[in-house]
Amino acid sequence: MKSNKTSQRMAMVLLSFFAVIFLVLAGRFLFIQASGEVAGVNLKEFAESKRTDSYTLEATRGKILDRNGMELAYDQPTYSIYAIVSEKYSADKKHPIHVTDVDKTAEEIAAIIDADSADLKERLQKGIDDGLWQVEFGSAGSGLSQDQKKQIEDLELPGIQFTEEAERFYPNGTFASQIIGLAQRKDGVITGLTGIEQQLNDQLSGKNGSISYERDGYGYKLLNPSEEVQAAHDGDNVYLTIDQKIQTLLEDTLTQVNKKWNPKKISAVVMNPKTGEIVAMSNRPSYDPNNPENVENWYNDAISNPVEPGSTMKMFTVASAIEEGKWNPDEKYQSGSFKPDSKTKISDWNENGWGSITYLEGMQRSSNVMVANLVANKIGEDKFLEYLKKFHFDQKTGIDLPGEIPGTILYNYQSEKISTSYGQGTTATPIQMITAASAIANDGNMVTPHIIDKIVDPDTKKVVEQKKTEVQGKPISKGTADETLKILESVVTSEHGTGKPYKLDDYSVAGKTGTAQIPNPNGGGYMEDRKNNYLYSFLGMAPADDPELIMYVSVQQPELKVTETGSEPVAFIFKNVMENALHYMDISPDQTDNQEEVTEKHVPDIDGMSTRAAKKALEETGMEVVVVGEGDKVASTNVQSGDAVIEGERAVIVTDEPTMPDIKGWSMREVLELGELLELDVETIDTGYAKTQSIKKGTKLNKNDYLAVEFST
Repeated sequence: MKSNKTSQRMAMVLLSFFAVIFLVLAGRFLFIQASGEVAGVNLKEFAESKRTDSYTLEATRGKILDRNGMELAYDQPTYSIYAIVSEKYSADKKHPIHVTDVDKTAEEIAAIIDADSADLKERLQKGIDDGLWQVEFGSAGSGLSQDQKKQIEDLELPGIQFTEEAERFYPNGTFASQIIGLAQRKDGVITGLTGIEQQLNDQLSGKNGSISYERDGYGYKLLNPSEEVQAAHDGDNVYLTIDQKIQTLLEDTLTQVNKKWNPKKISAVVMNPKTGEIVAMSNRPSYDPNNPENVENWYNDAISNPVEPGSTMKMFTVASAIEEGKWNPDEKYQSGSFKPDSKTKISDWNENGWGSITYLEGMQRSSNVMVANLVANKIGEDKFLEYLKKFHFDQKTGIDLPGEIPGTILYNYQSEKISTSYGQGTTATPIQMITAASAIANDGNMVTPHIIDKIVDPDTKKVVEQKKTEVQGKPISKGTADETLKILESVVTSEHGTGKPYKLDDYSVAGKTGTAQIPNPNGGGYMEDRKNNYLYSFLGMAPADDPELIMYVSVQQPELKVTETGSEPVAFIFKNVMENALHYMDISPDQTDNQEEVTEKHVPDIDGMSTRAAKKALEETGMEVVVVGEGDKVASTNVQSGDAVIEGERAVIVTDEPTMPDIKGWSMREVLELGELLELDVETIDTGYAKTQSIKKGTKLNKNDYLAVEFST
């Protein structure tokens, strides 16, 4: 009886205990159901986060284009490969979407991406052994081209997936590289590092968007995925003032000079003196932004490398004298040497001079003594300094590029004040020289140089910003500018003018030569006095009476033969670029002897002609003509009626029955131009000139056909 009572009490205790536990748990469940929270965490939000995928919608970086809309920099898709290795990812075992054969997968992919198959096998197997969902293939599996992606997709290997990301591409290779600059992926984002890419990085970058949705355990979207999309806003497009054809002329010419004379450095700038628009600018050494390895010089020397300009400075000394009313071209002076004081002696470049000559002849012969006399005895040293500052030789030009470094006016001692008159001691950059010279070419108005033409929204096509001509000073009057131009023209045309090598066939030229000593890098004066140790330059404008273009060229320490002069590499650049650029711009020649010859160098009107007749008409201008297809009718061409013919330019005629031409040896620019004419999907590999093409010669072409072209230097 006693034992039975004890059992009943224990049963009641246990029943009470379980009842309390039940009530606590039930209460907890009721609380969770009512509040939806556990330990301060909202369960609904927690569940949604666990089954929600979200990722960034990357904005497309804006394009950089030339003044005519030719693309100079744009985003190009590349691909990275990864492998799903977990069996759990395959809901249907008969149709697996994970890697089922490690050996086969590794070997077949390795052959396409040029990787070690053993390394890929190890990565795949380790991922499986460690229970990972997916594995990547390292650097070998990234940066794949569209062609490589297609080859791998054609293998139909289960478990192989791709991610797409953009990389910056520069279709012209070494082309205005220090202007356009370089952008590379940094921390997952393409970021501008130099040039316009850096200067306008915020405008080019745009704004990323995002997308999120709910999915199941296998990664598939739910029927009601609660998808949220915030669209990306692509970066603005930037149009530059440079002209792709004139820039190409400049690049090709600099490359030829670099190969023939192997100078230490070359800088060249071509500007419209009326607007300040830079139509071409380049330096050597330069680099290919698609392959920025072993770069010798990242800097844009045209704006960031101040040098002693030499005798090109004399044009500003003479202009200052004219403005002050101190210039008499017929007055004579004794050339050879000059002592402005007991300590300073100035000598002409030929030491003995040319006897008693006029000031005009002194300018034509590039006499140091002549300009020294002007500063010491006519203009005055203090007044000359005022003009140097009016020409802004002591400040930046304000060009819209990063990294501009102005030169310095060295003007402490009388010897420095006098030597500045002929460009020694005081330093300036090419962009400073050409900016100051714009006053002489533009009725006394000195314009601010600029490289950006406009910024355009890619979606609305609305112009966000439009650059305008800006006059930053008027150091001289129109009358002084006109008289200086005539003097500079005589430097080129007179029988003893140092500028004779720069005379053009069809246009008059006004300009001034320069030969500057190279400061010794170890200090203590200048390098050894021999002709390979000079900076040779020319600052010229054409046509002389009303310049449309102004150009500065400098070549430092070229390897000259005994029979060669320092003006030869400089003149080669100036004459080739200036003559062809003026023809291309359709500027009327002012050298009448060659008028008939010039009119024959324009693209004829081939509208309505048969293919054969159009080919003949274009060949008669001296152009190399490529006919694309066998059709009798002309569907399109890459040249327009009335355009000036540039020597060596390739004309492409697309017929109404286009077939693939042999493009081996074509430049990347020409290949991309062909792609635009035929509306092909073109992928370029490497840089240089076309080496192989994926579409065989003679193959019939259709719109959006894929063409892969491999280039080689």
